[in-house]
Amino acid sequence: MHLHILGICGTFMGGLALIARAGGHRVTGCDAGVYPPMSTQLAEQGIELMEGYGADQLALRPDLYVIGNVVSRGNPLMEAILDTGAPYVSGPQWLGDHVLAGQHVLAVAGTHGKTTTSAMLAWILEHAGMRPNFLVGGVAQDFQVSARYDPARKLFVIEADEYDTAFFDKRSKFVHYRPRTAILNNLEYDHADIFPDLAAIETQFHHLVRTIPGKGRIVLPTGSAALDRVLARGCWSETVRFGDDGEWQAGEADTDGAFAVSRGGDAIGTVRWRLLGEHNRLNALAAIAAAEHAGVAPGDAIQALSLFAGVKRRMELRGTARGVAVYDDFAHHPTAIETTLAGLRRRVGDARILAVLEPRSNTMKLGTMAERLPGALQAADRVFCFGSKAGKHALGWDPARVLAPLGDRAAAYDDLDAMVAAIARTAQAGDHILIMSNGGFGGIHGKLLDALTSPERP
Repeated sequence: MHLHILGICGTFMGGLALIARAGGHRVTGCDAGVYPPMSTQLAEQGIELMEGYGADQLALRPDLYVIGNVVSRGNPLMEAILDTGAPYVSGPQWLGDHVLAGQHVLAVAGTHGKTTTSAMLAWILEHAGMRPNFLVGGVAQDFQVSARYDPARKLFVIEADEYDTAFFDKRSKFVHYRPRTAILNNLEYDHADIFPDLAAIETQFHHLVRTIPGKGRIVLPTGSAALDRVLARGCWSETVRFGDDGEWQAGEADTDGAFAVSRGGDAIGTVRWRLLGEHNRLNALAAIAAAEHAGVAPGDAIQALSLFAGVKRRMELRGTARGVAVYDDFAHHPTAIETTLAGLRRRVGDARILAVLEPRSNTMKLGTMAERLPGALQAADRVFCFGSKAGKHALGWDPARVLAPLGDRAAAYDDLDAMVAAIARTAQAGDHILIMSNGGFGGIHGKLLDALTSPERP
């Protein structure tokens, strides 16, 4: 079958393209801004890419158009598809119908930590010799790819996003996946461009729970009122809890990041790694409990996590210049910002942390959670916030006003080069610069490392 994928350079749709190619399909695709690294990864697999959404792409005459949720009405190619009656389907539905059917699907849902927890779970299964298929929203260091598929393998780990499926299907993506094992990692209000309130997201999670079989397993934390409300609306599967007062618990981390794992009060083993933060310890517990449902002994899962290399753009050290460490992290929700900073603070002690933030997600651009930022950034010694005043990433609020409670610790910029220069002037040997954005942030990481090593820097 020839599939033509609209929005192919997105992480999900690009991963879907690789899976379809591995499944024996001919795959082509288009996007507005065909760019690496996804474009390179796709081209290496023999997938032809086209720039833009021109209606002339109808001449390809594929068997099916697969539509990403970046595509909306008014898109010229989509309008041509609708006018001609050509067959089309959303990416999540195609994946659910043609790939996930017949697989033991292990889905990882939640507001935070989906990519990291999915990568942990896939790595545990890999270490156990199970060679899982997977599709995650980032590049796991242990695999160096975001997706893998072998039709002969029957375990599939997928990052289960609650964002909507397509312009013609406003259900969450994850309702198409029909997991046998599901991690519901946490649940907060997010995606203000899609959901009016937390209750609307809870409804989508309830729909997901309805698809899990009676012999399935739901892994979730203790102390989440939102998830408790979801399950109170109906639950037909085994539930396993982790965290305080849960079946699975993590001890405090030592100075190197290692922590003990216990189950029902009995010691199971120690994860020896250098990942930061309580959130990652909880992610680990969730992955251990989910992997057990697929047949991996908890002790083996702990051993695997001790070898886990992490995920790119999750507290990834991008370089050190003149004694200043520069990290890249995907954090963009206030809760993720706060926990990421807390993890770095625990590791570096009293050393200075310079937090560099781009509020780029749709929710943050709308300002829905802007007032929470000062509290989320308290652990930083200095804060630099970038907010564009024009274009598709323009903020609908004033970062200088919002960050005013931080006093002279915080500064707002709408000129990226000016902000890079200011950070370079401020940074001192021994500092840790944490850059947080869910986008490319204008290549700030390389620009900042260059500025830190410039001979003109004082």
